[in-house]
Amino acid sequence: MRILLVEDDDTIARATQAACSEAGFFVVAERDGQAALATGRAPDLAAVILDLGLPGLDGTVVLKIWRKEGLRTPVLVLTARGSWLERVHGFEAGADDYLSKPFHMQELIARLRALVRRSARLPYAARSAPDLVLHAQKMSVEFRGRSVELTPHEFKALNFLIARRGEVISASELIRHVNGEDDAVTPNAMEALIGRIRRKAGSDLIETKRGFGYIIRDEQG
Repeated sequence: MRILLVEDDDTIARATQAACSEAGFFVVAERDGQAALATGRAPDLAAVILDLGLPGLDGTVVLKIWRKEGLRTPVLVLTARGSWLERVHGFEAGADDYLSKPFHMQELIARLRALVRRSARLPYAARSAPDLVLHAQKMSVEFRGRSVELTPHEFKALNFLIARRGEVISASELIRHVNGEDDAVTPNAMEALIGRIRRKAGSDLIETKRGFGYIIRDEQG
């Protein structure tokens, strides 16, 4: 599941991105309101974590614009503005839930999962590819009717590639979504990881575009 994290505080952003990635989400991160406004319009986002105190464009303004445009992606608001009136303004702008700083990561993840479950987008539905079904909620994969055991990194990579079927995903982007900000995973290590997925879930599933990245083609489904 792809989510958008909008937070300009680097320390909070890194910690939140790491926690969400560990929980199985693929995190797209933005640091200012103007960039978030554009990124938040993506149709495949399961949820948004939105800080209100943003440079460029205030988070409340961003949220109001999204809702005016008809965007229904669930939004969890983060803010250091702790008054009840600020909460009311956030909900009136279109927030689905609210979390004041400082917060516990376990609570953020729990609230995020609850938002996603309640969303009419049904992001926990199974994803499919040729001969393969991936259940994001159960964290399980079936290939030709049999269960396939994947490591957490293998599962994250496969889930991301299936979610972005038809797109060539660069090794660097895949690494960011699998490992967050950690640089421990190299392009060579990612190539080896893709090789393990192919051995477990079909050699023709993921195509390598040399010099560009990896793709699961739409026309295979």
